[in-house]
Amino acid sequence: VQLVESGGGLVQSGGSLRLSCAPSGLNLDAYVIGWFRQAPGKEREGVSCTAYKDGDTFYLNSVKGRFHIAKDRTKNTIYLQMNDLKPEDTAIYYCAAEGYIGTAEHMCRRPLSAYWGQGTQVTVSS
Repeated sequence: VQLVESGGGLVQSGGSLRLSCAPSGLNLDAYVIGWFRQAPGKEREGVSCTAYKDGDTFYLNSVKGRFHIAKDRTKNTIYLQMNDLKPEDTAIYYCAAEGYIGTAEHMCRRPLSAYWGQGTQVTVSS
């Protein structure tokens, strides 16, 4: 199993970035795919998670209306479109996949046995 993230970078406040996650070795319809982030000195938090098969989706309150999670079945890729970025969005962003046995929110709140990507840095300057 491998999850490869891409798309991080440096952007000014108010700007946009799109992160990509390309899982391999998984039957994606049986998984929830999520984006998590961890800023220096802070705990990891679930930003957005979506059940690949039925679209059950969760967003962290602080990103609602600014971030959008989407999937491209033809490419087996999950995207996180991040708009109106703020300095507090600065973090390492990780893609994760966990078997779909609860809800997307459940996975975002407390991933128990997820596969993780290597992370991609997002830096938002003020």
